[in-house]
Amino acid sequence: MSFTVAIDGPAAAGKGTISKAVAAHFGFAHLDTGLLYRAVAKRVLGGEDAVAAARDLKAGDLDAPGLRTPEVAQVASRVAVEAEVRSSLVDFQRAFAARSGGAVLDGRDIGTVICPEAAVKLFVTASPEVRAERRYRELTEAGHKTDFANVLDDVKARDERDRSRATAPLKPADDALTIDTSNMSIDEAVAAAIGAVQARR
Repeated sequence: MSFTVAIDGPAAAGKGTISKAVAAHFGFAHLDTGLLYRAVAKRVLGGEDAVAAARDLKAGDLDAPGLRTPEVAQVASRVAVEAEVRSSLVDFQRAFAARSGGAVLDGRDIGTVICPEAAVKLFVTASPEVRAERRYRELTEAGHKTDFANVLDDVKARDERDRSRATAPLKPADDALTIDTSNMSIDEAVAAAIGAVQARR
């Protein structure tokens, strides 16, 4: 029997870390749906059309090297605005969510569009400044040269694109539990998410 956990939120709020931890705790499969858009972006950077790349996306594309670079992230944010790209990836995500044994999907529109009937819906967020600091540390530790002001500008610009797009804008589902990680440790945030899932099982 399928049991779907939908975890949405803006960039660098902690939803990926929380999603992996929840999946590991309950033995569920995990899908970072942002990787779908990054995989499409990687192919776009290689010269392909975004819609064609989305329609032709294979599971193996999610393991391609270089999906987490800032360049790919920027293009992913832009292609994610395209309605045809999003619609082309819906079936892939819903099929994953329906697998037996349980599934955790994290993204921007899981609880509102992809899996509106999910057993548990969480919206993980944090202030732009906190999220920019996290992303800045992540980038500099990976060897990318940047500065905090630019990262903060990128975070705010991405938020605006995600929230204002016509198709599947970023917003919490009406019945989602919001977890603000601005002043929480990773352990505290994970515990809150696990508790919410446990309450529905």
